[in-house]
Amino acid sequence: MSLQAKKRADYLPPAFTINDVKMDVQLHPTCTRVTSEYQVERMGNHGHALTLDGDNLTLREVCIDGQPYTDYEQTDSSLVICNVADDFSLKLVTEIDPEHNQALEGLYLSAGTYCTQCEAEGFRRITYYLDRPDVLARFEVTLHGDKQHYPTLLANGNPIARGDHDDGTHWVTWQDPHPKPAYLFALVAGDFDLLEDSYTTTSGKPVKLELYVDKGKRDQGVFALESLKRAMKWDEDTFGLEYDLDIYMIVAVDFFNMGAMENKGLNIFNSKFVLADQDSATDEDFFNVESVIAHEYFHNWTGNRVTCRDWFQLSLKEGLTVFRDQQFSADMTSPLSNRIKHVRVMREHQFAEDASAMSHPIRPEEVIEMNNFYTVTVYDKGAEVIRMFHTLLGPEKFREGMDEYFRRHDGQAVTCDDFVAAMQSVTDLNLGHFALWYSQSGTPVIEVTTSYDPQTRRMDITFSQHTAPTADQKDKASLFMPVAFDCIDSAGNHYTDDDGQVRDGMFILDTAAKTLHFSDVPEPLIPVVLGNFSAPAKVENSLSAEQLLAVFQYANDTFNRWDALQSLYDWCIHQYELENQAAVDATIWQGLEQVITRESHNHELLGECLVIPSFETLCQSRQLVEVAALNTARSQFCRDFAQRLHGPLETLFKTLETGPYQYTQTAINARRCRNVVLNHLACAGDADKLLNQQFEQADNMTDSLGALKAAQGHSPSVFESLMSRFEQRWNHDPLVLDKWFGLHATTERTDILSQLSLLQQHPRFAKGNPNRVRAVIGSFAFFNTAGFHAPDGSGYQFVTDYLLKLDAVNPQVAARIVTPLTQWHNFAPDYQLLMKAQLERIANHKGLSGDLYEKVSKSLAFKVNSEQQ
Repeated sequence: MSLQAKKRADYLPPAFTINDVKMDVQLHPTCTRVTSEYQVERMGNHGHALTLDGDNLTLREVCIDGQPYTDYEQTDSSLVICNVADDFSLKLVTEIDPEHNQALEGLYLSAGTYCTQCEAEGFRRITYYLDRPDVLARFEVTLHGDKQHYPTLLANGNPIARGDHDDGTHWVTWQDPHPKPAYLFALVAGDFDLLEDSYTTTSGKPVKLELYVDKGKRDQGVFALESLKRAMKWDEDTFGLEYDLDIYMIVAVDFFNMGAMENKGLNIFNSKFVLADQDSATDEDFFNVESVIAHEYFHNWTGNRVTCRDWFQLSLKEGLTVFRDQQFSADMTSPLSNRIKHVRVMREHQFAEDASAMSHPIRPEEVIEMNNFYTVTVYDKGAEVIRMFHTLLGPEKFREGMDEYFRRHDGQAVTCDDFVAAMQSVTDLNLGHFALWYSQSGTPVIEVTTSYDPQTRRMDITFSQHTAPTADQKDKASLFMPVAFDCIDSAGNHYTDDDGQVRDGMFILDTAAKTLHFSDVPEPLIPVVLGNFSAPAKVENSLSAEQLLAVFQYANDTFNRWDALQSLYDWCIHQYELENQAAVDATIWQGLEQVITRESHNHELLGECLVIPSFETLCQSRQLVEVAALNTARSQFCRDFAQRLHGPLETLFKTLETGPYQYTQTAINARRCRNVVLNHLACAGDADKLLNQQFEQADNMTDSLGALKAAQGHSPSVFESLMSRFEQRWNHDPLVLDKWFGLHATTERTDILSQLSLLQQHPRFAKGNPNRVRAVIGSFAFFNTAGFHAPDGSGYQFVTDYLLKLDAVNPQVAARIVTPLTQWHNFAPDYQLLMKAQLERIANHKGLSGDLYEKVSKSLAFKVNSEQQ
C-alpha cells in the first residue's frame, strides 16, 4: 500500500469558490437524499474543470443553470465537471447510507439519532463539494424527517421556517448568515430532552441557549448550560468577543469520535463532556465539561469567524483555543492545578510524540491522512507557543494583538503567519526568531551548569540549549525561549544576577548558550529554572536531593516547588532501578515528612505533590526503558513511600474533612488530597476497612472512584467486591460504566487478556461506540504497563488483533489507539522487536486505512539517532 503525502509547500488557492449553498436533506436510514444548489465562481483566469471532493456517494443528478448536464467524470474521490462558465448555478442530487456509516464521519445514524462530523474532510461524505477550509459559503439548509421519531431537526444558524407534510414528516429551514467552510456544517435529527436558557451579551443582544440531551438526562445537563454562560461572559470580559447569532445550541450524543465539535451555532458533543451530576461525575468530569464547553464556544471566533486557510494551519485555531480554554479554566478553578494538569500532558504524551516517528512541528509540513493532524503537538504544544506570546507581550499587549488579528481577518481563512504578524504589529520585540516554534519540531533541552569559586565568591550559571534531530528534521536551530528563573541558597535567600539579564523573574534564552554572573555569593547557589513551565522544554539541572527539598521549601514559584518534588521522586526511583535503595536515606524521608507536616493545610499543593510520577512521565527521562525493571522500581518506591510516611499520612487523612459534596475549589482540593492519601495508605497495606468505609459513605462519584482506584492495585479482594457493587448500581449509565470498564482494563493481573475478552462479551460493551472501545482497548494500551508490555509480546498482539478489526469500521479511533505501539524506540531492544513485529502485521494487512497506514509506515521507517539512544 502506498499513499501520497500532501505537503504544505504545495498549497494552491482554489480554482473555484462557492459563495452560497442551499441544501435539502430528506432523511432516511439507508437512503438519505441530499439536493445541493451552489453558486459557483471561477477564481482567476484559467480554463480548469471544476473538481469536487466526494466519498461513498451515489450521484443521481447534475444540473447547471437549471439544465441537466452530462459533461462530467466520477472517480472514487471526486466529481470532475468539465467546460463550465466563470459563474454558474450547480445542482447536485446525491444519496447516502447513514445507518451503515460506522466510521462516524459525514452523516451517520447511531442509537436512533442522525448526526454529522465533518472536520476535517467529512462533508464530502454528504455531497460533492469543494471540501477545503479556504472555501467559505453562506448555507441555507432544509431538513425533512419523520416527526414522531425525529421531532428535533437542527442545523447551523437561525431557524427561519418550519412546517408539516401530509405523510407524517416535518421540515425545518436553517440559515447561517456567516460564511463558513464545509467542515463547520452540522446536522442533527432525533428525539431529545431540551434545556433552555438565555444570555444577554454586553451590548444587549439576547441569545437563546438550547442544550439537547438523551431522554431522562435533563438534570445532568444543568452544569453544562451554566458553564456555557460563564464562558460567554469570560470571553466578553477578557477578549471583548460577543456571540453573533440569535441562538446557540449544544447536542450531546453517545457515538462520537471526538470530544466535541465547534460547528457554527450547533456544537455536537460527546455526552461525556456534557452530562454531569455529583452522583455520576467526578470532580475531574465536572472540570472537563466546563473546559470543553468553553473550548468549543471560544472557537466561535478563533476557528469559525477566523478559520484556517489549509489544514497545515490547524494550530492557528486549536492551539490558540486550547490556550484560551486553559486561561478560562485557571480563572474558574485554580491556576496551579490547571498548570500541572497541562504540563503532565506535555511530559507524558507530547514529549513522547516529539521523540517518535510522528514528530512534527505545530505547523506540520506534510501529512497523508488529515485526521492524523489532531495531535498533542498541534493542540497542546500549540497552546504553549501561544502562552509564550502572552508571556513575552504581557496580557495588555497580547489583547491588543488579538484585537488586531480579528480586525484584519474576521471572515477570512488565514495562516499562522498572519497571527504572528498581528502580534508583531503591537510590539517592538522582533518575533521573527520566535516564530521558529511554528516550523521546528522536537523538544528543546535546557542544560544548566554551574561554576562557583569560593575564593572570589563568584558564581556563574550557564544555560545551553539543544534540540535532538527528529524523524522529520535533522538540523535544528536555537529557539527563542522565555525562561522563568529564580536563584536561592540553602537558607532560602534570593539572588539577582550582576548584569540584570533577569527581569521580573525572566530572561530570554535565544542563543545556543547564555551565562548569568553572580558576585559576593557566600555558597554555591541553587538555580530554579522554568517557573510555571514558561517554555515547552526539558531541563537538565543536576540538583541533589537536599537542594530539591530546598527548592520546595523556598522557591517563589509554586509550580517550581511541585516540580522539585517530582524530580526528587524520579531520582529516588532511579536509585531503586539501580538497586541502590540505600541512597534514599533517612534525610530524604525526613524531608518528605516535613513536606507533609508543613503543607498539611495547603490541600491543593499537597494533593499534587503527593502524586508519584506516572510510568509514562518517568519514561521521558530515560532511554531504552526496561519496562519490568522501571515498573517494579516505581512500585517498590511507592510501597516504601507509603510505609515510611504512614504516620503523617494517616494523621493527614484523619484530619482532612471534606464534608457534604460541593463543587468548589476548596472542596475539590480537599477531596483530591484525601484520595491521594487514601491510595498511599492502601499501598502500605491493611487499609481494607478505610476503602470499604469510603465507598459505602461516599455521596459523590469522586470519592467512590477514589476508593476503587486505591483498592485496584493494593487490595484485590476489596476491589472485586466494590467493582461488583459499582456495576450493579451503574449498569444503566453508559458514561459511568465506561469508568468501570477502564478500571478493569488498567488492572495489572496475570490473566488480563482473558479479562479483556470477557469485558468485550459484556452486554453493555458496544464495539461501535468509540467511548467504550477507548475505555477497554485504549485504556489497556495506554495505561496498563505490565499487561501491554508483557515480556512475551502478548499484550502487543492483543491490541494489534483488535486494531485490525477496528480499522475496517472506524479508522480514526484505530489510528489513535495504535500510538503506544509506534513509540517502540524508547524501550529496550527485546521490547522493540516485539512491538515492531506487530507493526509489521498491521502494515501487511490488506485494506488498511490511510489513517493507520500513515502512522504505522512512518513508525517502521523510523531510524533512531544517536542522541535518542
